[in-house]
Amino acid sequence: MSIASDAKEMQGEIARFRHELHQEPEIGLDLPRTQEKVLKALDGLPYEITLGESTTSVTAVLRGGAAHASADKPTVLLRADMDGLPVQERTGVEFSSKIDGAMHACGHDLHTSMLAGAATLLAERRDQLAGDVVLMFQPGEEGFDGAGHMIREGVLDAAGRRVDAAYGMHVFSSLEPYGQFCTKPGVMMSASDGLFVTVLGAGGHGSAPHAAKDPVTAAAEMVTALQVMITRQFNMFDPVVLTVGVLQAGTKRNVIPESARFEATIRTFSEASRNRMMTAIPQLLKGIASAHGLEVDVDYRGEYPMTVTDEDETHTAENVISDMFGDSRLSRWATPMSGSEDFSRVLAEVPGTFVGLSAVPRGVDHTTSPFNHSPYATFDDGVLSDGAALYAELAVSRIATLAAAN
Repeated sequence: MSIASDAKEMQGEIARFRHELHQEPEIGLDLPRTQEKVLKALDGLPYEITLGESTTSVTAVLRGGAAHASADKPTVLLRADMDGLPVQERTGVEFSSKIDGAMHACGHDLHTSMLAGAATLLAERRDQLAGDVVLMFQPGEEGFDGAGHMIREGVLDAAGRRVDAAYGMHVFSSLEPYGQFCTKPGVMMSASDGLFVTVLGAGGHGSAPHAAKDPVTAAAEMVTALQVMITRQFNMFDPVVLTVGVLQAGTKRNVIPESARFEATIRTFSEASRNRMMTAIPQLLKGIASAHGLEVDVDYRGEYPMTVTDEDETHTAENVISDMFGDSRLSRWATPMSGSEDFSRVLAEVPGTFVGLSAVPRGVDHTTSPFNHSPYATFDDGVLSDGAALYAELAVSRIATLAAAN
């Protein structure tokens, strides 16, 4: 039987695993219950398991057993992230989160269950594999750089040599119709950086601002000036997105506070714009503070690089998707997404690609459905077997191509 048909037979099992994960989401780098569930799913399968030292990651290596395999066997990596978000679930699904204030609002429970399903599909085909497969079950994607931790601990060399290709997948609860796969060669997702600003003034009475140094008005000016700077100093065809998500100052309406602070997320799509933002922002904010006779502390933190997919590996994934599911199930994005991913760190080290998969509930309008990270974001179980099949087929077909070329 084909990988796709075998995956269909496993649909119920994969969905049950997904529901177990969904009901107990964990946040960050320490996911002990999730790790335990993944290990249970892999139990009895012929994988070499390595657990993370700085995180609760799971790395599983399947040694191909094909008789014609060479000593320098090709190796393919498949990645799934496992962490949830600090979001209170409001979907109303019967398997909703049992953990107050935590939810799998980004679909990582689907990624993990699909890769666990692929683990079984690949184990059943071990004797046909002329190479090795590395499964990367990663914690801490949501702002904790779990991929960076796993790379430093050797996931890319877990099979004894550097992987030849790496594939990741991400589900969406919006954007595309149910079941649609999405790709894009080159820059697929933006870089993400953090901006943390504290404006330092001198407090006083609200009736006498001339006797104080008001940090609130300066901070407000900074927030709007950042948007103006982007439109005046950056090329509109090389976009920059800056959103202030935190703005805090004061304790009472008639008291001028000592300080004001704000935090922003910055998304860029080229190294040139990213590097320029790192110098332009401090220069602008310090200038405004100086004009008001204030001090400002500017902390610009580089976070995730751009997600840049390899053109050849993207074509490989597109061919596999078309062969398995038909051309109608595949679309290519014309422009990048302004979201960010730490799988970008893997793609910066080895050739690979990232595939989107729409899990918008069937019958729901994908143009208005709640997007990932929403407390109302809902993902359809129906895509699970297709995702598992694609993970497995990408490994099988790519290893076969690499082995034939050796």
